[in-house]
Amino acid sequence: MKNQRKVFQSLTLILQFGLNMIVPIVMCTLLGAWLGKKYGMPIITVPLFIMGALAGFNNIYKMAKKIYGQGNEGKRDHVEKTK
Repeated sequence: MKNQRKVFQSLTLILQFGLNMIVPIVMCTLLGAWLGKKYGMPIITVPLFIMGALAGFNNIYKMAKKIYGQGNEGKRDHVEKTK
């Protein structure tokens, strides 16, 4: 039972990483394609695709920091200093 829980948690983590990467890329690409058709500038899709990829990498970086516990260390120090 314990082994199945670890497998489920691992699969959930992989799914979260995938979604955090794919969603910003797809949304920015679709926005770029729509804006390109609307204003006759299809090249706008490329910068928006890159912006979506950077946003996805940023999401994954923040998530990985939180998973490995590095993201909360600075916040704890800040809270302790203000007390």
